Amino acid sequence: QVQLVESGGGLVQPGGFLRLSCAASGSTVSIYNMGWYRQAPGKQRELVADVSGGGNTNYANSVEGRFTITRDNAKNTVYLQMNSLKPDDTAVYFCNAYITGGGPTYSYWGQGAQVTVSA
Repeated sequence: QVQLVESGGGLVQPGGFLRLSCAASGSTVSIYNMGWYRQAPGKQRELVADVSGGGNTNYANSVEGRFTITRDNAKNTVYLQMNSLKPDDTAVYFCNAYITGGGPTYSYWGQGAQVTVSA
């Protein structure tokens, strides 16, 4: 059984910063792509950033230059450092990872972390 547990959401003022963490546990023989998605009220879930097993990163245009995704393979953890936050960044942020326990690879999701940017 694999679990992704997120932490680090909260309320922050515009221009502020937050760091999200997502730790994978359970049968995690290999973790491939890891990423962060977000979903604002009334909108579809969208990719924010992802990072490959080799460390290649990809960002949505709306967060390029403000957000940084990193991963610590020794801890099976992915991070999202969010700087210069804007009200439009308000959403529930979900961690995603492609993981194999030795058999097929599956996509797993975290429970979601609320990020609210408001004065």
